[in-house]
Amino acid sequence: MGPLPKRKISKGRRDRRRANDALKPSHLVQCSNCGEMRLPHTVCPNCGHYKGREVISIEGK
Repeated sequence: MGPLPKRKISKGRRDRRRANDALKPSHLVQCSNCGEMRLPHTVCPNCGHYKGREVISIEGK
């Protein structure tokens, strides 16, 4: 049998530990080429541009 706690952990201590477990909203920036919202420092999934130049070619719809 493994180690067990000697005392019950109070609800306040448990909840303070869990205070940082919530999901945070992702920060989005506007693409300079197409205006679509995208994650910062990543290639735009809509048009394939990054820092003003085309990095990957996206086939037309």
